[in-house]
Amino acid sequence: MEGEVGMGGSLCDIPLQTGTYGILILGAMTSAGCGGDVARKRSFSGGTVRRMSRLNLDDFTDLIERPDGGVRRDAEALRERQIVPPGALGRLDELGEWLAAAQSAVPVRTVERPRVILFAGDHGVAELGVSARPAGGAEQLVRAVLEGAGPVSVLARRQEVPVRVVDMALDCAPDTFPQDVVRHRVRRGSGRIDIEDALTLEEAEAALRAGVAVADEEADSGTDLVVLGDISVGGTTAAAVLIAALCGTDASVVTGRGGVAIDDLAWMRKCAAIRDALRRARPVLGDQLQLLATVGGADLAAMTGFLLQCAVRKLPVILDGVVAAACALVAQRVAFRAPDWWLAGHDSGEPGQAKALDRMALEPLLAQGVKVGEGVGALLALPLVRAAAALAAELPEKDPEEASGKELEEPSGNEPGAGSQEEPGDASGKEPEDTEE
Repeated sequence: MEGEVGMGGSLCDIPLQTGTYGILILGAMTSAGCGGDVARKRSFSGGTVRRMSRLNLDDFTDLIERPDGGVRRDAEALRERQIVPPGALGRLDELGEWLAAAQSAVPVRTVERPRVILFAGDHGVAELGVSARPAGGAEQLVRAVLEGAGPVSVLARRQEVPVRVVDMALDCAPDTFPQDVVRHRVRRGSGRIDIEDALTLEEAEAALRAGVAVADEEADSGTDLVVLGDISVGGTTAAAVLIAALCGTDASVVTGRGGVAIDDLAWMRKCAAIRDALRRARPVLGDQLQLLATVGGADLAAMTGFLLQCAVRKLPVILDGVVAAACALVAQRVAFRAPDWWLAGHDSGEPGQAKALDRMALEPLLAQGVKVGEGVGALLALPLVRAAAALAAELPEKDPEEASGKELEEPSGNEPGAGSQEEPGDASGKEPEDTEE
């Protein structure tokens, strides 16, 4: 499968190669083949392509539409006619109607081509000992996913869902992985956000454009639903900074224990790092791209661009944990209608995730306390979404004749005991005689 994106005024192909266990890897856009950053963006409402001399995030506000409200009402009407009473299936009813609106289809189409997308990167802030994993350790996590040994690989294999890993900023040499795993990185690792910017502004823009390109490729290839997650070390710290900055809250409110639980001392180091990075973030709150460059990372910037372009392309997304939630919150600041295209897959127990989801009015589908990341919690929610779609599409409607027959059997208002009461009388129906003497 190949996708095209504009790079520096020209087009280049991004090869996708299949690794072990059918895991798809997004190939790198090499300088020889691409010559620069993504330089075009699509307006899919009219089917046109607009050239962009520089990135203007405000364009997303104009390009993103809400899911079709009329279609959702039609889906609700269909649900009223089905044999199972409305409300009896709980939240599955709501999920089916949401998916119908996202697809602009009644009855809703079943989810046939979902895909897990994982953006990978290392964060310099991990050098402070804020994670239970060593700094630069995302490489090992990626290797486990590619070899089919990661939790997401096991679940994806069982559900027959392909996994795609997008390397944005892993802290490893280019020849670490086999030649068939071609990288798509902006840089190696990221800066320590407590004392320096994670990225340059140019790197943040390149990463966001790469995320847009990945979303276009998925939409063009026929993917009908995305499970979005991350593979990172230090990513939850950067995510907590973004959430605290955008929600106007204190560092301690959003500081969690991470995917692999840290002890109290590490938690205090993490809280201090978030506090210091938060001071650096506040002056740039009005510029979301600069915010991602200052306290985000290449993987987070790419996820933000990916979420925005998925909303442009009307491609529904299930969000995983706190990192995906943080990127979604940034994307919401860019385009307020974008969250209508996303579902919160699960509640990971991270306080920052809960804060972000509450701000976006997204309610998690599951609450199993899954903190491992890597899209695992969101992938667990996929069968629920598929079940909702199948029920909405395949439940039969009530028999019209049977329904009308029941209406005829209902007592009319002029029958005894129905509606009005009869005047008192004896058993024969005669009026009682006057007994006055």
